[in-house]
Amino acid sequence: MPLSHNILPRVLCFYHHWKKIYGSVFLVWFGPTPRLTISDPAMIREIFVLKSEHFEKNESPPLVRKIEGDGLLSLKGQKWAHHRKIIQPTFHTENLKLMIPTMAKTMEEAVMKWSEEMSNSGKVEIEVSDWFEKLVENAITRATFGSSYYEDGKAIFQLQSQQMLYATEAYQKIFIPGYRFLPTKKNRISWGLEKEIRTSLLKLIDRRRRNWGSGGGGGGNCQAVSDECPSDLLELMIKASLKDSADCESPSSAAAAVAITANDVVEECKTIFFAGKHTTSNLLTWTTVLLAMHPQWQEQAREEVLRVCGARDTPTKDDLAKLKTLGMILNESLRLYPPAVAIIRRAKADMQLGGLHILRGTELLIPILAVHHDPSLWCHDVHEFNPARFAKGVAHAAKHPMAFMPFGLGARRCIGQNLAVMQARLAVAMILQRFTFELAPTYQHAPSVLMLLHPQHGAPIVFRKL
Repeated sequence: MPLSHNILPRVLCFYHHWKKIYGSVFLVWFGPTPRLTISDPAMIREIFVLKSEHFEKNESPPLVRKIEGDGLLSLKGQKWAHHRKIIQPTFHTENLKLMIPTMAKTMEEAVMKWSEEMSNSGKVEIEVSDWFEKLVENAITRATFGSSYYEDGKAIFQLQSQQMLYATEAYQKIFIPGYRFLPTKKNRISWGLEKEIRTSLLKLIDRRRRNWGSGGGGGGNCQAVSDECPSDLLELMIKASLKDSADCESPSSAAAAVAITANDVVEECKTIFFAGKHTTSNLLTWTTVLLAMHPQWQEQAREEVLRVCGARDTPTKDDLAKLKTLGMILNESLRLYPPAVAIIRRAKADMQLGGLHILRGTELLIPILAVHHDPSLWCHDVHEFNPARFAKGVAHAAKHPMAFMPFGLGARRCIGQNLAVMQARLAVAMILQRFTFELAPTYQHAPSVLMLLHPQHGAPIVFRKL
């Protein structure tokens, strides 16, 4: 497709066609399940804010759960609430700020390699979608396992990356009945990887438990780049598991029903890896592509970064908070190219919604991408890259506060949102300090959905030293 941000006809073609016929609310059938498609912001507010207790996350297919894990993304009810409460501190802003020096060091090593790869012409072509995935893996691994267990966690997540490739390929055959049970060569490899990942994680959890019990504490042994150790996911989950075991009076008690088990810890590690890796790497990829397409905004962002951070100084947590233009650019990137193009909820009981009577079991599909590209909410320039629309903040960018939801809305809003945005700010700022960049001649603009929105043919970018 041409270099246009009007991607709705390509990415959600069915919705684009049906909305023109039926309006912002219409019913379709997804197999035997009625699915109400809703893009009206007032009704979206009812679903996620005013009447959120009447809705639950829909059940993901088994292959999807294999990719994303049976963690926060899949859990419901009290077990979900218990897990969220335990995991939340890992992603608190103050805890994440402690990771900035390590993230910056990783990023600095990476851009140094780019400089070394540059030819005499002073430029290099990088496939940034693949490169950003590797960069993000480092931050996700530290957030999950801490510094002391980083190498062990890295090895496990490398296996998980391989597993996701096989599972994603199988996901494309999801409508072939029983395909996931067939002993094909790739399915057998996938089963073996699943077993190895689970075994390795359980061994690591057991080591961490024993270390905790012997007074060794959690992550420990912080690297010299930081005076404090950020809390990591594994530490918080193991502490909660030990506490839950002590609190459970009997296996049939209410506490036992939501207690953290070793299997829960395994699944949450897998979930955080999937969600954190792809959400952040896609944000970085699309932002880089957009700045390559729009050099005037690239230059404006660079001027701000150089003014706040200097030409080579590593951005600090205080610097990142001052990068207003860069924040506007990231928001506009998330508006035009949100990681998830839709959210599905299911009605838990018969109820009224926006004057409609909704039957129990009805699925509600909220097309995030369509809402983000709705001219009635975002004005006539809705398909243009215009970060200035966020100059007065997210609340004033559109005509309705529910019009912007790149990380979801309500209680189930993406728990890793702060990590994704912070890492994106840091990475883009450090790139802008050192390079100018443009689309490679081979770049093909082809946004596509395979669980999340990504560039179908990759994102080759040409970088030049400043």
